[in-house]
Amino acid sequence: MECMLCSISASVLMRRRMKSFLSFLQIMFVVQLILHHYHHQVCDAITTSKNQTYCPPSSCGKITNIKHPFRLKNDPTTCGDPRYELSCENNVTTLALLSGKYYVKSIDYKNYTIRVVDPGIEEGDCSSIPRYFLTSSNFTSYYNSEYHGDPYEVGSQYWLGNIIYLTCSKPVKNDPVYVDTSSCVKWNSEGHVYAIAGDIKTGSLNVGCQVKLVAMSSASAFKPNFVNDDIGKNYSYLEIHEMLSYGFYVSWIRRGCEDSCDVNQQNCYLSQRTGDLECEYDYCKTPLGHFMRCEHLSKLRILMEDIILGIIKGLLQIIGTSTKSSQLTGGTFELSDKVADDKSAIELGKFSGRYLMPSFVVRFTLGLMVFTVLLIYTCRRRHISIYDNIEVFLRGTTLIPIRYSYKDIKKMTQNMKDKLGEGGFGFVYKGKLSSGPFVAIKMLSKSKGNGQDFINEVATIGRIHHTNVVRLIGFCIDRSKRALVYEFMPNGSLDKYISTKEDAMSLTTKKMYEISLGVAHGIAYLHQGCDMQILHFDIKPHNILLDENFIPKVSDFGLAKLYPNNNSIVTLTAARGTIGYMAPELFYKNIGGVSYKADVYSFGMLLMEMANKRRNLNPHADRSSQLFFPFWIYNQLIEEREIEMDGITYEEKIIVKKMFIIALWCIQLKPSDRPAMNKVIEMLEGNIENIEMPPKPSFYPNEMIQEVLEVNSNDIESETDTETDTDSVSIIEEDTTEPLLMNSA
Repeated sequence: MECMLCSISASVLMRRRMKSFLSFLQIMFVVQLILHHYHHQVCDAITTSKNQTYCPPSSCGKITNIKHPFRLKNDPTTCGDPRYELSCENNVTTLALLSGKYYVKSIDYKNYTIRVVDPGIEEGDCSSIPRYFLTSSNFTSYYNSEYHGDPYEVGSQYWLGNIIYLTCSKPVKNDPVYVDTSSCVKWNSEGHVYAIAGDIKTGSLNVGCQVKLVAMSSASAFKPNFVNDDIGKNYSYLEIHEMLSYGFYVSWIRRGCEDSCDVNQQNCYLSQRTGDLECEYDYCKTPLGHFMRCEHLSKLRILMEDIILGIIKGLLQIIGTSTKSSQLTGGTFELSDKVADDKSAIELGKFSGRYLMPSFVVRFTLGLMVFTVLLIYTCRRRHISIYDNIEVFLRGTTLIPIRYSYKDIKKMTQNMKDKLGEGGFGFVYKGKLSSGPFVAIKMLSKSKGNGQDFINEVATIGRIHHTNVVRLIGFCIDRSKRALVYEFMPNGSLDKYISTKEDAMSLTTKKMYEISLGVAHGIAYLHQGCDMQILHFDIKPHNILLDENFIPKVSDFGLAKLYPNNNSIVTLTAARGTIGYMAPELFYKNIGGVSYKADVYSFGMLLMEMANKRRNLNPHADRSSQLFFPFWIYNQLIEEREIEMDGITYEEKIIVKKMFIIALWCIQLKPSDRPAMNKVIEMLEGNIENIEMPPKPSFYPNEMIQEVLEVNSNDIESETDTETDTDSVSIIEEDTTEPLLMNSA
């Protein structure tokens, strides 16, 4: 009797459990159908609200049909899409695109394209050249399955042709690809300047030629017979300049798809037959995230339901439960006669109940335990890792530099065979790309601020290109291994040419002056040439690299910060920079706010050292005038005493004097008294007679800095660079709670 009662109790308990399981399956299926229907309803509502048809068109100059999704800055906030905001400057419509602003020539709402032209190009003036370095690789391709949210893309309607400018040390003869621009373009006397219409491989460049600038043109629209791969066509430079004057098209078709189609709809295209956007709604998303034809998915669901119900019936027979009818609590769902006749599913259910279910339960339990342990271990490891911030940054950013694996880095450097130098950051090795060029690979052994120095470096120079800014080719982030791959600078850093060490190398005064002018151009570009203001905060000789032609490149952006261009004053939580080059406002808040003038101060100290070919600070001096070299220089200049320097001519003395005067302007105590970098360039290129003598620099001794460092030792952290002098200490920020602004760099 007791056994019978136990059997009945077990049967009742099992029946209740199976009813609950069937209820769960039924509810999940119904919820999925409801969510699928509700998803379409919500999308339709959003699509209606996005059209913004109640906003009248705006106009600026020749562009009179600025409407959704485009908007002008002064339009109501409800009009247009902020991602497609245009500006009206001097009655000319401009578009902020990557690192520059381009003139808008037309907007085609039918083809979802906008035609823009580089502001450096003046129609009819063949001497004008593009202002920005831009190729189609800077954009997301419409045909690329990976979409990173970029508002504009290429590859939809018009083929973009490249216009490549090159400088060659020798004339190029008998090669129609190289179009001589000497009748129009003069490029700062950098040899012979040529232009190429179309793409060209780096390995096929003539000896002595290097690429200086690349621009884009929708040449297929301007010249229908133009083919980007057909670079052998004998164009004249006037035709090439006409291509640039026409500009190029970028597409905003994905925004049109958002308005016309389901936001998750992947099959949206511009029909060549009708000329309209077409959305393919016959594809549905499965619970696993894949897409398949909706009718096939419906049939698959019905088949899976029949098989599952048949398996359940077989399981119920194994445990001794009645199979005639099973009513679910709160519903009228029954096992249909059709399922009852599905003997294959029932037999499968019986087999599963006897053999597979016990094995599955055991394996599932063990697997769940292992998975839980691994999940806890992984989460804890990820939580304590200092590299999480870097991975989040890389996942949320579209980068031009290449991401290499650590295996690739070891192959490039032949297992770190050739070490170029080392510092507080780690080591620098010489490497070689598979395509041939040499590179310098910086292996970062330390990471300050949760990887913020690595993020600063990649985010700052990962998207910019300038002659006087070092080019970041790629990077590596592989767990604890982090590396930055730069173009190789054969002549090393400027530090060894102005060092007080006995093995310091020498450069002529004229070459030092040319290098200082190049550095000034590079810093001016960081301050005003990008859509974000980049403050370097660590301008010093060690961070100025020299290529094979001694052209300077500003490098090492580990302490850099990015701000909107309209920010005149920025906020820092701690001092940053290198002692001897740091602006006083970084220590003394009553002098003035921190701004781009901090880099101007650092450049002034650098310029003083370049003119003198020695370091400014002498910590072993007995008197303050000897401790701080600029004071002595100022006294010599104001008293019109000749500054004695060995082995220089009268013309070189004039150049050195001009560099000293400009440096004294740059190191004024108050930031408001210092000139902007554009003014510094103007003074460097001008005559010394047009430069006024600045006021005497206020006293700013090195020992006062040391006192500040001792008082604020809890707020700032220092490290000594082993390649610089022992008194060159880099101060870096410890607090990284301030977000990095970088989305338009």
